[in-house]
Amino acid sequence: MSFSWNLLTDFRFLWQFEFMRNAFEAGTIVAFVAGIIGYFVVLRRSAFATHALGHVGFSGGAAAVLLGVNPVYGLLVFTISGAGGMALLGRKASSRDLEIGTVLAFMLALGVLFIQLYKGYAGAAYSLLFGDIIAISDAEVLFTLGASVAVLAVMLLVYRRLLFASLDEDVAEAKGMPMVALGFLFMVLLAVAISMAVQVIGVLLIFALMVTPAAMAVRLTRRPATAVLVSVSTALFAVWAGLFISFFAFGGQFPASFFIVSIAFALYVVVRVADVLGLTRVLHRTTPVVKPVAPPGPNPQESM
Repeated sequence: MSFSWNLLTDFRFLWQFEFMRNAFEAGTIVAFVAGIIGYFVVLRRSAFATHALGHVGFSGGAAAVLLGVNPVYGLLVFTISGAGGMALLGRKASSRDLEIGTVLAFMLALGVLFIQLYKGYAGAAYSLLFGDIIAISDAEVLFTLGASVAVLAVMLLVYRRLLFASLDEDVAEAKGMPMVALGFLFMVLLAVAISMAVQVIGVLLIFALMVTPAAMAVRLTRRPATAVLVSVSTALFAVWAGLFISFFAFGGQFPASFFIVSIAFALYVVVRVADVLGLTRVLHRTTPVVKPVAPPGPNPQESM
């Protein structure tokens, strides 16, 4: 396996292997969803929640291993439960640190208990820490696709309201929007997206796809649609390039998650340096500031 510098030929050779096809398919699906969800994570200042839910997912994976079921199901159950608890305990997304920390501590304690109770080799649970995209099966690709389609369908339905509530929570609340319900729904969507992403890059590296591309996007543009496009494109590039490099440059000796994270980090550093040098201001001059526009609906203040 050697890199020929003919990308089309190299890709055709790589595509002959079923495990690489599954890795590219799952990675593409996860990167697309992570890029979209990640934009709202940055807007709502929920990076800590993303980090916490990743660790909560590890506890779920450990519980699933203890019960002898697929770790993905444990991931979903625990991340959704943890996300619901965080959303209900904290009214506003920007001020949930205490609630998130409390839920995280309890869930991690459960994870330690489950690992101790399991008497066999808990490799399936520990692999969730760093991801194992090369080991994804056809069934897991289909499961990831189904869950991702469901997440994107719900996001499409609540996009305008969620964007308005994310840009200015106080104004959205004054307009009578259901902030608790929106916060709960977004946290559940985030939990499902994290459960999918953990398969690709693992719990400890979850920021690479869920936060880093979106953090770059908001520094490059103020338009929500453009920012989402930049976020998704960056996540896709990091996944594809990481898989490509891992396969050809090192023959799969090093985990693809390392290269995915490294590429995303390198791109973020480039954007931050450009920001410090004032180069991103040129883009901002040509991009109008987005002002939140309330979605249609009753305004309780107008009837007072």
